[in-house]
Amino acid sequence: MNKKFRIICLSLFISISASNLYAQETLFKDLSYEYLEKLIATAKKNYPEAKVKQKQVEIARSTFHQASFGWLEAFSASYIYSPQSSINITQPTIFKGYQLVASVSLGSLFERPYTIHNAREAVKIAEYQQQEYYLTIEAQIKRFYFAYLAAQADLRNKVTAVTNAQTSTKNLKYTFEKGETPFQTYNESLNNLYNQNSFRIQAELNVFTAKTNLEELIGDKLESIK
Repeated sequence: MNKKFRIICLSLFISISASNLYAQETLFKDLSYEYLEKLIATAKKNYPEAKVKQKQVEIARSTFHQASFGWLEAFSASYIYSPQSSINITQPTIFKGYQLVASVSLGSLFERPYTIHNAREAVKIAEYQQQEYYLTIEAQIKRFYFAYLAAQADLRNKVTAVTNAQTSTKNLKYTFEKGETPFQTYNESLNNLYNQNSFRIQAELNVFTAKTNLEELIGDKLESIK
């Protein structure tokens, strides 16, 4: 009887191993690069830090345009009014009436090209920082997405293991009640079933955690990304 039981257990072990191996070979069967690109695009649109980077680029560009029109700051104009009937002994004037006066600030004039250059470089820096952040967030989303798929695959493995353990325990219960299986063997099968259920619960938690991490990064529910 022990020999027969060993053969049954060996067959069950081989069946479980083959099932797990098949699941491992199809770990990324649900992988969709099109869906992954949608997740990345959603994160760039929704995630607060991505919005901050976009606003920084917009501010830098606005500052550059403002500096480009700053040439006019070097020039100023004013007018002087000298009544025709008055005589100014302290500062005698030749022209009477309204006089237009134009002035140029040489310091501001020579400074302007450097101001424009710095503003242009600030735009490039803001754009580089945005590109760097996009690369970072893309890598994070890919890691979280792959972790989510792996957690789902692991859960499928754990569900299969529970099903196999239930089948084994059910068979051993039948032979135990007939007196063909010792209590120790049946008890070990019950413990194994309990452990497999615990592993399945942990795998379910891992799926929820991976899903939460991914949704936090994209700023939306996965169910809403079609």
